[in-house]
Amino acid sequence: MAKTRLQEKYLSEAVKGMMDKFNYKNVMEIPKIEKVVINMGIGEAVANSKALDSAVADLTLIAGQRPVITKAKKSIAAFKLRQGMPIGTKVTLRGDRMYYFLDKLMNIALPRVRDFRGVNPTAFDGRGNYALGMKEQLIFPEIEYDKIDKVRGMDIIIVTTAKTDEEARELLRLLGMPFSA
Repeated sequence: MAKTRLQEKYLSEAVKGMMDKFNYKNVMEIPKIEKVVINMGIGEAVANSKALDSAVADLTLIAGQRPVITKAKKSIAAFKLRQGMPIGTKVTLRGDRMYYFLDKLMNIALPRVRDFRGVNPTAFDGRGNYALGMKEQLIFPEIEYDKIDKVRGMDIIIVTTAKTDEEARELLRLLGMPFSA
């Protein structure tokens, strides 16, 4: 099985860099990326069910696999929301698809963001997971500008096996994540 470009970079550069910096005794101690979760909340799906279909289509193009439709856990009268109504969509990427997506995100999509100066280096959760919010889906090359009905944002969570934020930050930096200074 052929390795993706990002997997090669992980094995050749990141593993050596992490061993040198954190003095791991065993190769299995080195943190790695476990999964990437992409979430798109569609609040307008309560009134307009077509919005959910277009969001699913966009996320399918971006991720390369069909997303799951998420449903409301509780009823909220102020938002005219009932329990069990579809209000979002998410997809979990692992393995090759995850590496392809991260490679595309870091090298193609993020540089296309308007006034991009790097991503927030402090958006870690304390357990080595990184959260990134996107304002629009147009930064991905698969999305055709003429075909979208509405600009939607998304959350991208990168889950690592790192124990601390410092280890996860170094891992993502070695893989090429463009952190701001």
